Amino acid sequence: MTQNSSTERRIALLAVGRHGYTAIELDADDSELSRVDLSTAEMPSWVADQERQNPPRWVIRSARDIYPVLLDAGVLLGRSHDLVLCHAILRDTDEVARPLAPSSSWVRRDPVDDAPTLFDVVDHGDSEDPVGDALDQYREQRRVLRDGEDGRLTLLTAAESAGGLIAEEMRAAGLPWNEAVHDEILTEILGARPSAGGLPSRMVAEADRIRSILSDSTLNLESQPKLLRALHRVGVQVESTSRWELAQHSHAVVEPLLAYKKLSRLLSANGWAWLSEWVHDGRFRPIYITGGVVTGRWASAGGGALQLPRNLRAAVRADDGWTLVVADVAQLEPRMLAGMAGDRAMSRAAQGKDLYAGVVESGAVATREEAKYAVLGAMYGATTGDSGRLVPRLRKVYPRAMALVDKAARFGEDGGVVSTWLGRSSPRPSTEWEAMQAAATDADADPAAVTLARRRARDWGRFTRNFVVQGTAAEWSLIWLAEIRHRLQSLPEAERPATASGVFRSRAHLAFFLHDEVILHVPQEQADAAAEAVREAAAVATRRLFGNFPIDVPLDLRIAESAEK
Repeated sequence: MTQNSSTERRIALLAVGRHGYTAIELDADDSELSRVDLSTAEMPSWVADQERQNPPRWVIRSARDIYPVLLDAGVLLGRSHDLVLCHAILRDTDEVARPLAPSSSWVRRDPVDDAPTLFDVVDHGDSEDPVGDALDQYREQRRVLRDGEDGRLTLLTAAESAGGLIAEEMRAAGLPWNEAVHDEILTEILGARPSAGGLPSRMVAEADRIRSILSDSTLNLESQPKLLRALHRVGVQVESTSRWELAQHSHAVVEPLLAYKKLSRLLSANGWAWLSEWVHDGRFRPIYITGGVVTGRWASAGGGALQLPRNLRAAVRADDGWTLVVADVAQLEPRMLAGMAGDRAMSRAAQGKDLYAGVVESGAVATREEAKYAVLGAMYGATTGDSGRLVPRLRKVYPRAMALVDKAARFGEDGGVVSTWLGRSSPRPSTEWEAMQAAATDADADPAAVTLARRRARDWGRFTRNFVVQGTAAEWSLIWLAEIRHRLQSLPEAERPATASGVFRSRAHLAFFLHDEVILHVPQEQADAAAEAVREAAAVATRRLFGNFPIDVPLDLRIAESAEK
């Protein structure tokens, strides 16, 4: 992934009204070199020509706005600077003395009701000079990036912009999905597909068992109040029907009720209705939201893109003549913590695929289960239970790593801001939170209010403790994605096309991403090359963040026809 530089060619490509575009080439000082006005029909071929002749970095308002038009026309962008995505980072960063001024014009509006037509940025049609406004915004963003002397913000915004392109590319290509296999899985688990308005046979059977045990043949199991009253009548005194609470009771109704709830979740989340709505022409095309979580993690709108149920992964099937490359990282976040802290003891524990086994070998804890509890407790601020008991042991063995997250927690408890490795900063506490903390310092403060304020302060400290780790892991994953994409672009076209993959019908491509996992859809003859690209990209992402610090980020990688584990 190439970062921004003052010498690279840069072209601002901006929509003007509903039927045209303006392309402005910029010099090293961000001044205008040339300008071209393009109609909607002319724009894709003009962009394709620039990519062939001398690929620039495209300065765009948002990949979400402009890239689908280009992808539909078969045109790929190499590099971009996404003004909307970068605005959010540079507005909130605490890494420079003078961050970007907030502007409602550059705030992304997230989708509502899963409707792609609403997945647009704020309408700027009332602006007297939308092109000038965009250029002014870009120049201000460049000013902030120059103020970040170590280049980390520049790397972060380049990675975030690449993520914006990748999100649109994955939606255009889609995740290969075999509808017949999905139907077979549902039928095996739930029973035969019901008629409209009915339930599958196994859910009906479990429902009948529950009603029989509760002696209520007409009980509506979807009515929480009625179900709770029925449970109370037979002595199951629960306040909810959560799995955890039901499991505390040994009554005969618990087993069929838990089974029914599990089947119900599958039916509602990924049943036949989901299949009909979200899978078309053998592709699942979710809507990804780049940087949709404050830590920089991605989110999704509709379709449960970031929830790929284990029992449905077999339905993710490559096309004939193609295969999948599936890769994920084990324990990414604690590995990032070791790298951020420069903790060599923890980096030694991370040498290998199982960091938790390394923690056991260090003598910090006795078992792998204890290691998992302790490490997760350290990152999430656990103070009770097994995690709370084990975390102090880590402070003796990994003092640098623990000092980093402890410091982040103290900053949060004091209302301070913390930042990820590359400079994405945490949000500030609300004014209500600050008022609560201030009131608790009064000499005559209510003891109950003081206790509540302290608890809320600890809660915010746990948030900032995890923010720095989760956010840095998200940065590693973004660079990993961008480097994979870059390497796949050098592979030749496929001998046999994947016709439903749009612009990627003849090209190896990213098809799915979830935090620390990727799925590639690649021609069979390129499987080994694509797998090597994934490995190389992981190594580059680690070097870009931590230089020569010895931290392992191993991959669990396999080449297979389906994503089933």
